[in-house]
Amino acid sequence: MSKQKKSEGTSMNMITACISTSLMLILLGMVVFFVTFAREFSNSLKENFIVTLMLDEDITQRQAYDIQTRLRALPCTRSLNYISKEKALKEQSEALGTDPTEFLGYNPMPASFEMRLKADYAISDSLDKILPPLRADSLIVDVTAPQNLMDSLNKNIRHISTVMLIVALLLTIVSFVLITNTIRLSVYARRLTIRTMRLVGASYSFIRRPFVGKALLIGVISAVCAMCVVFGGVYYMVKYEPQLIALVTTEVIAYTAGAIVVCGLSLTWIAAYISVTRYLKMTRNRIFRS
Repeated sequence: MSKQKKSEGTSMNMITACISTSLMLILLGMVVFFVTFAREFSNSLKENFIVTLMLDEDITQRQAYDIQTRLRALPCTRSLNYISKEKALKEQSEALGTDPTEFLGYNPMPASFEMRLKADYAISDSLDKILPPLRADSLIVDVTAPQNLMDSLNKNIRHISTVMLIVALLLTIVSFVLITNTIRLSVYARRLTIRTMRLVGASYSFIRRPFVGKALLIGVISAVCAMCVVFGGVYYMVKYEPQLIALVTTEVIAYTAGAIVVCGLSLTWIAAYISVTRYLKMTRNRIFRS
């Protein structure tokens, strides 16, 4: 009967440890997911900013082609779109609801290039190096870029990422404390067994092994449960808004899953190691008083 009660108590302790650990890993996984997701979202926005290069009215097709070739060769260029005078006039007429050539007698719209930058180059420091050489070209009459909007986006993303990383750090600390306390209760229930094993000459590593093994098992089970909950939530989020699937990249999934697994295993292992070592170093009187 006592053995049955002891077994039930051990099972209940393990279930409690798995639940508390899973809850903390779910919170941690959500923070990591949204940090990486926000970075992908930021990169997507940056790569949709357009740098417009207005061309000289007298530019020839050959000269325009040379400029296009030069722009495509730049390491910052993600995509390049040529807007002819005729296409620009058509777009302007549709926007204004009238044709400017009807009262001007000529097409006032210049040909242009719309250049989208790679995300890493959509910052002020990079633009300060990219734009001056383009403005110096005599065949390019004007270069416009949403630099203020880029700066505002980069600043806001930095602030959000910093806050979320701080939250992730605090959650990690809280998780470690809670996991340590949970495992310590399990170790406390077997403190006399630990004392007996020490008296018969068992080494520290031999005594720690079953506790650490059980802690790692708790970490694995908790990590699997946490990933099911987090990625289940991601699935329903994408199902509700299918356009978000482009932002849930393999990198985002890998970072989130990796953080959950690594934290689940490392925190439970460290917690078990510290808790068992605490009782291994206790004197007989302290063990019986604790």
